[in-house]
Amino acid sequence: MNPKMSELRKKAMALPLLPGVYIMHGKGGEIIYIGKAKALKNRVSQYFGSQNNHPEKVRRMVDNVDHFEYIITDSEFEALILECSLIKQHTPKYNILLKDDKGYSYIRVGEGDWGKISYVLQKSDDGAQYIGPYKSSYYVKSAVEEANKIFMLPTCNRKFPQDFRKARPCLNYHIKQCMAPCTGRVKKADYREAVSQALDFLKGGSSNSVKLLTEQMEQAAENLEFERAAKIRDRIAAVKKMGDKQKVVANKVLDEDVVAGFSNDGKICFQVFRFEGGRLFDRESFIFEIGDEAADLEEFLLRYYTLRSDVPKNIALYREYDGIEDLSRWLSEKRGNKVNITVPQRGEQAQLVAMCRSNAAEALAQQKGATVREYSVLEELRQLLGLENIPEYIESYDISNLAGTENVAGMIVYKNGKPLKSAYRKFKIKGFEGQDDYASMAEVLQRRFEEYYNAEDSDEGFGKLPDLILLDGGKGQVAAVREVFDRMNISVPLFGMVKDDKHRTRAVTGEGGEIAINSRRQVFTFLSKMQDEVHRFAIGYHHARRKKNTFKSSLTQIDGVGEVRAKALLKYFRTIDNISKADLEELEQAPKMTKDCALAVYRYFNPENEN
Repeated sequence: MNPKMSELRKKAMALPLLPGVYIMHGKGGEIIYIGKAKALKNRVSQYFGSQNNHPEKVRRMVDNVDHFEYIITDSEFEALILECSLIKQHTPKYNILLKDDKGYSYIRVGEGDWGKISYVLQKSDDGAQYIGPYKSSYYVKSAVEEANKIFMLPTCNRKFPQDFRKARPCLNYHIKQCMAPCTGRVKKADYREAVSQALDFLKGGSSNSVKLLTEQMEQAAENLEFERAAKIRDRIAAVKKMGDKQKVVANKVLDEDVVAGFSNDGKICFQVFRFEGGRLFDRESFIFEIGDEAADLEEFLLRYYTLRSDVPKNIALYREYDGIEDLSRWLSEKRGNKVNITVPQRGEQAQLVAMCRSNAAEALAQQKGATVREYSVLEELRQLLGLENIPEYIESYDISNLAGTENVAGMIVYKNGKPLKSAYRKFKIKGFEGQDDYASMAEVLQRRFEEYYNAEDSDEGFGKLPDLILLDGGKGQVAAVREVFDRMNISVPLFGMVKDDKHRTRAVTGEGGEIAINSRRQVFTFLSKMQDEVHRFAIGYHHARRKKNTFKSSLTQIDGVGEVRAKALLKYFRTIDNISKADLEELEQAPKMTKDCALAVYRYFNPENEN
């Protein structure tokens, strides 16, 4: 903790209840954070009170504060303008900082009669034609991919005409996304025409491209070139179809940014969709450590539009925050006319925001090695169980025995919605003999968390605290384990997975009773698979134990034969039956056998020949 905490708090409590900007300095005098406030005293004093409610990012910043200063302004709007200016000037390490380093992109047209169209980030002196530069790499990439599909141009690494007839055409030819010049059957003039039409599409957009193609089709028909006219007709249909797909995404959106965020496990991702003329022409993704989500959103928007020279007429956000009116005023002054900021709740705009937020979740999931589908089911599970955070690390337990014999348990782990088999563990019940599933489950979880306390400063294996524990069983198992948790001071969400009479997962049970999951398809499937997996793992260990004991009860009962010798015998003879039928000489020749052991094994299976 910061040794100057009490001093800083005393100074903060003496601040006026006026709007302004506060500037936090580190031990070397450097500026480490700049913020604005409607009431300086209230905002700044929050930093130097209890640290329990602060996220990790804020705690680290407070620990490094040596002193602070402040500037009073006439209004919160003036504070916002001053804050933007100071952050741009000083770039403090704990503020959200965006770099205006987005490079330019180009459309590249390869040289020669068989040149391909591609997108690149830099121009090269290679004889190719370059169109651009474009600010949006997303737009260039998407447009080039569309053009190549519509006009059936190759995107492979083959070079023409060098690679004519050297290999069969790839899958793109068979799904009608490439004319396959590699076959050597495409005329040079037809290929150059397709490239020219694709460039018209890229330069002029779909509507202009349709107009030019229609003129070419009519001209070909007048010249009785019906085969060429039919090809152009198909390309017009493909261009229109691609345009229709864009209309489905943004039917009425003309000039707008859509901004949405998704947070989890100390990180937040902001996604920006940029629409122009009814078309999604750019998208950007930014991931930061999370502080307070509303404050982070405001700070992100200020940084983002500080760097943007162009401001859209409309901005749609995924949530409200207190400073929206000031942001709208600031952006309106920057744009020169009114900027509308909304938080849509229904209709097409709300769908766009939801799509944007889903992409933010996907970006965050990919950074953690998961997919948006896996994250969405974990989010649904979090909501269903009332958890504070998404359960990224889940442990599940099951007991297996046969009439109280070979009492064992299995522990499986799911990380980011997928099995983490390297973390699976097996337990042999040691505390008692006989069948008692409640006591077995309690023993296993006690041993698991004894290992947790022994694994100091470790975040792997038993040293990692799970986000959720699921037991195969009902309220009895949950109650037994809850006693263990209370005794060991363990605070981990705990639930049981309840099966129906057909051994299918039907509900989750906790201290508040059962929670039905049948109506939640994703969660139902996820929990059913997990329950099946933990049952498979536990019963597999149980069968292995039984097999080992059966093995012990036969060969290892013979004098001089231990587990190593018994395994060697089974490997050599393959079955117990073959061992029992082997003569003395064959037994003596087996690996790891002595004459005395061979004689003992022979007499064990042939007691009638002992004389």
